Amino acid sequence: MNRASLFFLAFFLPALPATAQQIEVHLSPTCGCCKAWVRHLEQAGFTPRVVESQDMAATKRALGVPGRIESCHTGIVDGYFVEGHVPPSDIRRLLKDRPAVLGLAVPGMPVGSPGMEVPGVAAEKFDTLVVGPNDQIRVFEKH
Repeated sequence: MNRASLFFLAFFLPALPATAQQIEVHLSPTCGCCKAWVRHLEQAGFTPRVVESQDMAATKRALGVPGRIESCHTGIVDGYFVEGHVPPSDIRRLLKDRPAVLGLAVPGMPVGSPGMEVPGVAAEKFDTLVVGPNDQIRVFEKH
């Protein structure tokens, strides 16, 4: 490789856009809202890898998701868990800020959250929670 090529690699490649962020999504094969959330991720520029599970409770335990914040599906991205219908913008903020936490969660299945849209039904207000060490839970973002 010549000097000009090394110069290009060292100074111009970091400015190129990064590839889509990969996220592993564990879900039940029969859950339609989980698949709708995956479509939201794709539209936001993530690259989901879907892992179908017949025992989501065991999957959540293995991934360290506290029972009191569970929802229907669980994502894993850069070592964080993403539980439930978390908006992609919240995931992006988590990955940008890189806090010392375990992950994000939208407990339950609030109507209007990504993947839980119901035509003709008003969206519910919901919070994205952040789970820290020792299962400390606080609000990360209000929606």
